[in-house]
This record gives sequence, structure tokens and C-alpha cells, in this order.
Amino acid sequence: MSDGRMPVQHRWVRWVVGVVLTLLVLAIGWVTVRGIGAVNDLQRVSASASQLKAAIGEGDLDRAATLSGRIAHHAESAHDLTSDPVWHAFGVVPWLGPNFSAVSDVAAIADQVASDALVPVLDAAGELDLASLGLSGGIIDLAPFAAIEPPLADASATLASAEDRALRIDADATLPPLADAVREMRSAVTQASTVVGALHGASALLPSMLGAEGPRNYVVAMQNNAELRSSGGIIGAIALLHAEGGRISLVQQASTTDFPPLEQALPLSESTVALFEDRPGRFLQNITNIPDFTEAAPVIAQRWQQRFGTPVDGVIAVDAVMTKNLLAATGPLTFGPFTATEDNVVSLLLSDIYTTIPDPAVQDQVFAQAASALFGAALTSAAPKDLVAALATSADEDRIRIWSAHEDEERLLAASELGGAIPEDDATSHVGVLFNDTTGAKMDYYTDATITTAIGRCDGAPTTQVRVTWTNNAPADAATALPAYVTGGGTYGVDPGTVRTLITVYGPEGATPSFVDREGGQGDEGAQTTLLGSRTAVQQEVLLAPGESATITVEYQGDGTGNRLTTVDHTPMIRTPDISPEELRCGS
Repeated sequence: MSDGRMPVQHRWVRWVVGVVLTLLVLAIGWVTVRGIGAVNDLQRVSASASQLKAAIGEGDLDRAATLSGRIAHHAESAHDLTSDPVWHAFGVVPWLGPNFSAVSDVAAIADQVASDALVPVLDAAGELDLASLGLSGGIIDLAPFAAIEPPLADASATLASAEDRALRIDADATLPPLADAVREMRSAVTQASTVVGALHGASALLPSMLGAEGPRNYVVAMQNNAELRSSGGIIGAIALLHAEGGRISLVQQASTTDFPPLEQALPLSESTVALFEDRPGRFLQNITNIPDFTEAAPVIAQRWQQRFGTPVDGVIAVDAVMTKNLLAATGPLTFGPFTATEDNVVSLLLSDIYTTIPDPAVQDQVFAQAASALFGAALTSAAPKDLVAALATSADEDRIRIWSAHEDEERLLAASELGGAIPEDDATSHVGVLFNDTTGAKMDYYTDATITTAIGRCDGAPTTQVRVTWTNNAPADAATALPAYVTGGGTYGVDPGTVRTLITVYGPEGATPSFVDREGGQGDEGAQTTLLGSRTAVQQEVLLAPGESATITVEYQGDGTGNRLTTVDHTPMIRTPDISPEELRCGS
């Protein structure tokens, strides 16, 4: 007979289940309360960050300091609320786990950035007069830069670490609102890392590079994006800057006609010769075909020294599109018969001059006048804060590249985005698309590109796919409506109005192409393949008549492929290509 009581084993199971359910309810309540608090703190961090950006832009350091303290407080609170064992335990729960981990990571990153980067950067900013940045009468006071270098170094390292951690968050595994917040935070951290990294580089390099320890000479190569090259455009004009004791002056200007082709090409890397033969070593205009600026810049310096005999301490390459950013700081400028504003300067330099002035020699004179006017205005009439903002924007768009002949300086430059080196993969895999015009004209004013990436598996193997669509948007009557100097007039075997382009796609480090295809357009059916360092590059020639498009698809497999964190690097163009991810459709 039974006495109505449950067996001891059943009572024990019931008791355990009850305890577990109680603990689970308590845990859910615990993380819910703490989660609400953390989200509230992070929202306050976001709101204060927007106000901080405005305060810094206005040069109001007192308000910025108050806001930075507020940001640090809320970031630390959010980190504390999302770093206890219960919260981390929920991070391993299927489906929900990535959301808890993402919130925890965002809070930790915000705390790290606020305490170890934001406050030191603002303290360092107090060492500089934001109203002048040490610039007076065309002379830069170099002394304050030495004082701010150490804290900027620490802040730059913190932001680089935070950026790496932010890139590792799997936003695609989280709920849509949180995924958007993660991407927004990632973009903000990347932007901050870029800006502070540039500031640190400037504080470390400016004193010596601007002649604090002796005079310096720099060749400035001005690239024309209407005739594309890997790093932006054909070298259309070239000049020499002299720096001494913080004073910068433009001492000499030259045109490409001052540099006749060499009978014997200068030494080039095997990859450059494989892609472009020896032309970059013979023609000044083609040196920027070279994808890696650490190789291209010494060749530019050598050509200048051969021609004029002046020792060169470094090379600076800029493109025509950055003038738009500069004119935002300087205001309108007049050169030749033209008045340029930030709204019309790009079309003026890359199209209107050719239509208005048919003589190439006179065009060169106008370009020289434009360069002189821009340089003078940048050093005399632009507000220093606006000038720095213009230069930072241009650098962020890869429209400025700098090389130093001094090894200690070049090590810092080569490791930065300003150095123009082929990037290295870390948590992020890099792919790249390079455009090089072979029309022999200025038709790239009318071209546009779209680039998509797709990540997944093809034939069971991790795969990264890069798809490039290249379009000639010239008018249908371009052959007769545009000047021969713009169309090329058939000089290099290309029908007027048609665009001929070498399009080069490179994959992640160590990956190899498993599928290559081209749809549309004309050109050689075969594809060239070579190594750019440890990256495999695939190059195809494309000819497009007005209104035509062609699409090149390359799939890579092997090291670094299938990585959701894939960044696209590309030739700086007049109009930035539309870059987007898409669903993988295997071509192989």
C-alpha cells in the first residue's frame, strides 16, 4: 500500500527542477533589469557623443571635457552591468546568446574608448590652440606636437584595439535593431581610430618632416582622376615644396613635358611589370599605375632628382577630387579664366578646362595656376580647423599618400593609411579593385563602378566573391561632341568615345582564384594573374562604347576567404563606387 507520499527520488527531482526554474526566473529578471540599465547608459553615451562631436568642431574644449566625463561615467556603468557571470552565462544560450555577447562587447568597447582614448585625446588637445593649431603667417609652431605625441600614441593604440574588437562582433547573428547599433558603433570607432591615428602620426612626424632638424624638400604629384591609375589618376602636374623650421613654401613647378620618356626603364617589381610592363619605369605619367605607393614614390623621387638634381626627402601624391575638400576650407579661388568653388571645382579641373582650352600647353599653365592658388590659400586664408578637417576627409578617402626617404619616418607612414601600401589582413580580410585607363585620354570623367562582395561556400569550400560592374556613361555622340584631347581621337587604337580600362581584382592574403568571368564589353578574353605580395591579382582588359557596361566576377578560395569581415579597397575615383554585400551565387 502507498501512504500517499511521493518516493524520495521523485521529491528530489521535483525539488531540483523547482530550484532550477527559480534560479532561471531570477537570472532572467537579473539580466533584464541590468540590460535595461545598460541600454539606457549606452543611449546616453550615444547622445553625448553627438554633442561632443559638435563641441569639438566648435573648439569648445570646456564643454567637450564635461561631455567626455559624462560619456566615461555611462560607458563604465554599462560595462559593469553587462560583465557579471550571469550575463556572460546567457551569452552561450543558443539564438539569444549572440545578442547578450554583443551588448557586453559594445559596452566594454565604449568603456575602453572613453577611459583610455577619449579623455587623453582631449587632454592632449588642450596643449594646442584649436583656433590656430600653431599656424601663423604660413609658419607652423612645431613645439606643441612633441608634447601631445605620447598621449596620442596611447589613445591610438587603444582605438586600434577597440576597432579590432568591434570588427569581431558578429552583427549578423543579432536582432536587427542591435545589429544596426553594432554597425553604427563599429563605424564610429573606425572613424575615431583613423582620425586619432592620423593625429598621432602627425604629432610624431610633423616636427622632423617640416624641417625642425634641417631643411626638407618634397615632390608633390598631382593626379588627374579623369585618366585613372591605381592610386587615383595620371600624374598631370608636379611641384617641389620646401620645408624649414615649420615654414612651407612652393619653390618649383613642372609639367609632364619636362620629363620625356626614358629609354631605359627604372627598376620595377615583378608584379608591376607583369601588370603594366615597363611603362611605369619609363613614363612619369604612368608611375601611379603601381598599386603600392611605397614602390611608386621612390620612382617619382628618382625621376625628379634625375631631371632637376634636387635631393628629395619625400613624395606626396594628391588627386584632383581633394580640391573640393580644400575649397570647403578656403572658399572660392580664381585661376586663369575660371572661378572655382567647392561645387564646381571637380568638373572644372577634370572636364571644363579641356572643353574651354584646347591647347594642352595652355591647359598645363592653368593647372599650375590652380595648384599655386590652392597652396597659397590653404596656408594663408583657410581657418586651421577647417584645413585640418579638409585634409582628414581627403586622407579618409585615400586621396592623399605620403612617402618619406627617411627610414624611421617611412616605417610609421607605411603602417598607416597615408602610406598607400597594399593592406595586410588581420581580423578583416581585404580585397581590392584597381582601375587603370589605357584609352590615353580623359574619358574616365564619364565612367562609374559598382562593387559587390559575397561570402559563403562554393563546392564545399569557403569562398569570397568580388563582382565589379564598369560603365561608360559618355554621351552617345561623344566621338564628335567631346574634344579629341578628351576622347583620345583614336591615337592609341581606341575609337573616340570608347573607354579601354585594365581592371585588376586582388583577393585575401594567401587565397587563389577559383573562378573568373566577364560579361559584356570587349577586350582580350584571357586574364592576367600575378602576385601583389601575398595576394593573387587577376587583371582583365575591358573596352566599352558609350552606354555599355561590363561585369567582372572573381571568386577566391583558400586563406582568408569566407570571412564576413571583408573590406573593399579601390582606386580613388571622381565618384566613389557603390560598394555593397550580396548573397553568394557561385559561378564555379
